[in-house]
Amino acid sequence: MPVQIPFDTTYARLPGRFFHRMEPKPVAAPRLVKLNLPLAEGLGLDPEALASPEGVEILAGNRIAEGSDFIAQAYAGHQFGHFNPQLGDGRAILLGEVVGRDGQRRDIQLKGSGRTPFSRGGDGRAAIGPVLREYIISEAMFALGIPTTRSLAAVLTGEQVFREAALPGAVLTRIAASHIRVGTFQFFAARGDEEAVRLLADHVIARHYPEVAGADAPYLRLLEGVIARQAALVAQWMLVGFIHGVMNTDNTTISGETIDYGPCAFMDHYDPATVFSSIDHAGRYAYGNQPRIMQWNLARLAEALLPLLAEDEQKAVEIAQEALGGFVPLFQAAWLEGMRRKIGLATAEDGDAALIGGLLGAMQEAGADFTLTFRLLAEAAADPGADASLAALFEKTGGYAPWAAQWRQRLEAESLAPTARATAMRAVNPAFIPRNHQVEAALAAATEGEDFAPFEALLAVLARPFEDQPGQARYAAPPEPEQRVLQTFCGT
Repeated sequence: MPVQIPFDTTYARLPGRFFHRMEPKPVAAPRLVKLNLPLAEGLGLDPEALASPEGVEILAGNRIAEGSDFIAQAYAGHQFGHFNPQLGDGRAILLGEVVGRDGQRRDIQLKGSGRTPFSRGGDGRAAIGPVLREYIISEAMFALGIPTTRSLAAVLTGEQVFREAALPGAVLTRIAASHIRVGTFQFFAARGDEEAVRLLADHVIARHYPEVAGADAPYLRLLEGVIARQAALVAQWMLVGFIHGVMNTDNTTISGETIDYGPCAFMDHYDPATVFSSIDHAGRYAYGNQPRIMQWNLARLAEALLPLLAEDEQKAVEIAQEALGGFVPLFQAAWLEGMRRKIGLATAEDGDAALIGGLLGAMQEAGADFTLTFRLLAEAAADPGADASLAALFEKTGGYAPWAAQWRQRLEAESLAPTARATAMRAVNPAFIPRNHQVEAALAAATEGEDFAPFEALLAVLARPFEDQPGQARYAAPPEPEQRVLQTFCGT
C-alpha cells in the first residue's frame, strides 16, 4: 500500500544557515513497536499505510517519502546556565510539515535517526528505553490536557546502541507544532546575525502568532505571546507535579509546548526541592524552581530579540524588562486559579492562597503523595466520611484535620452542591499519572526481553487519567519504599 504524506516544508525554505540538509542513516531491520492510530488519523495520515512495510521503512529513516525535505535544525542554548553557541539536532531529522484535519500545521521528526553535523561526537542514535519513555510521558501529558509534543510511532532498528551497556536501538517519530526553541533565536543572536533573527521572528509570527502580524510592535507582541504561553505551561506542570528535569533554553519551545522528555518525572510525595535528574546535581531544575527558571529562559529570548524591539539598545532593554515583568503575575494567576479548582473552589477570595499554602505545607511536612492527596480530596468534598483515607496520608503529623476544618468553612461560602463539586474536582485531579516506578518497570520489560505488554497496559490507563478505572488501582498507588525511583537519566 503506497504511503502518502502531504508534506510541506516552510522551515526548509528559510536560508541554508538555519539547518543542514541530510538524510537519515538507514537501519538494519526496522520493526514497528507502536503506532499512535488516533494521532495518525488526526494528522490526515493512513494508519494502515504507515504500519505497512513501506510505512515502517519511512518511520525508521530507511525510505524517503515523497515531498519530504530532510533537515537537521541549528540552534544554541544555555545548558544548566552555561551557554553553548552551537547545539542543533544531533540525532534528529525533520522530515517536513503536515496540516492536520484540524487545520493546524505540525512537524514530523525522526529522533534517533543517525549522526548529523551537530552530533558533537555522539552516534545520533537512541535506545528503546528513552524512546518509550518519551512516548509514554508525552502521550500522558496530552491526555492531561497539557501542551506537548506527541509521539506518532516507535520503531526498533534491529541494531544495538552502546551506552552504559549494549541496548536495543530505536527511532521515535515525534510530532510538534514546531521545533523552534529559545535556543534557535540564541543561535543567530550569538553570531550577530540580526537578519536571521528577524527572518526567524517573522516565520514564528506567521506560524504560531498570526494575530500579532499587524500590530504596531509585532516583535514585542511576539515576546509577550511566548511569555504568556510559557507562564501557562509551567503552571500546568506544577498543578500535576511534573518535573521537566532539563529546562535548558534549547528545551524551551516558542510554541509553548513541552518538549524533550529526558530525565523528567512526576513527583510522588510533595516537596518543592524534588529533583530526579541524575545530572542536576545542584537542583537547578527542581520542581519548585521551574517558574523562576522559565522566566530566566525567557529573558534569554528577550536578549536575542533586543535589536527588533527598538533601535536604541537601552530603550530595547527597558521594553524587554517590562514584558518579562509580566511573567510572574501571569504564572501566579494561572497557578492560583488551577489550585482553586483542585481544592474545589468555584469562586475567588483573598484568603485562598493562604488556604492552598496551608495544604501544601501540611503535605510537605507529612510526606503526603501529591496526586493521591488531591484525588482523595474530591471524594472528601462529596462525603466527609472519606476524610479517614486522607488523614492516613498525614498520619505522621496529623496535619489534615485542622486544615480540613478551614477548607470546609471556605466551601460553605459557595452554593455548589457537594456532588457537583466532587465531579468538577475529579476533572482536574488525575487518578493516574505516569508513576515513575511503573514507567521504569515498563521500560525494563521492553529493554530486557522485548516484552511490550507492560508498556501497552500503562499507555491504556494513562489515556484516561481522570476516570476511575476498575481493576487498575495499582497504577494509581504510590510506590512502596522499595519501589521508589530516586534518579532518572537523559538516555542520550
